[in-house]
Amino acid sequence: MVKHQYYYHDLSDDLVTTKDQDYHLASNYTILPTSTGHRFWSAIIKRVAHLASIIYNRVIVRVHIIGKEKLAAAHGQGYFIYGNHTQAFGDAILPLSFLPANNYYAICAQANWSIPILGKLVVPYFGLPVGYNLQESGKLVKAVKKIIKASKTVVIYPEAHVWPYYTKIRPFNATSMHFPIALNAPSFVMTTTYHRPKRGKQPQIIVYLDGPFYPDNNLNKKQAQNKLHKQIYTMMQKRAALSDYQYCTYTKKD
Repeated sequence: MVKHQYYYHDLSDDLVTTKDQDYHLASNYTILPTSTGHRFWSAIIKRVAHLASIIYNRVIVRVHIIGKEKLAAAHGQGYFIYGNHTQAFGDAILPLSFLPANNYYAICAQANWSIPILGKLVVPYFGLPVGYNLQESGKLVKAVKKIIKASKTVVIYPEAHVWPYYTKIRPFNATSMHFPIALNAPSFVMTTTYHRPKRGKQPQIIVYLDGPFYPDNNLNKKQAQNKLHKQIYTMMQKRAALSDYQYCTYTKKD
């Protein structure tokens, strides 16, 4: 049974927005602050977030994850995970089902910092804000380099906008592969799929992890980005095709 109906003009439309969708952080914001107070609260917030992930993913929505063992191929390295963006809240804590909280960061829009409570207490300890200008973009680049060098993980949702329970993969640009190519780091694919539930209306969620995919150092930057993009997009499409339950419908407007 269909729970929600969404209408769109283009596959890049932003269908789920916050109250302050155009929110901008103060120009002097810091990514990965190192103060004693930040480290103290970071430890607490990350433990709480990990517990919340267990409750939400295992008890409330009952997520089943296939392929966690594949991440061992990149043990001791920093790496990237690319996922389809189909859960407004769930995607934020899904990676905590298989990643240590201290190792997990996600690139996200600055609007997430405007979310009541979560935007002040949780997002700053996991989120890497997309920049609105060259200076802010530079901050992001430095933060990502630091995280990968420390053998931690950066999650990227290249579709950018959330489409709840969407069962296909929306197009995204090859420039989304900039960081793995620039830092010569491996990437994995995390594809969320939706299946007919044994009981009730809420779909069974199965998440597939695939990879690693490595940059081809025999190609120039643009060629390497295109190759990695094709590998990741193709794998996402392959897994998304396993979905067999439509919880929401999407209709294109003329």
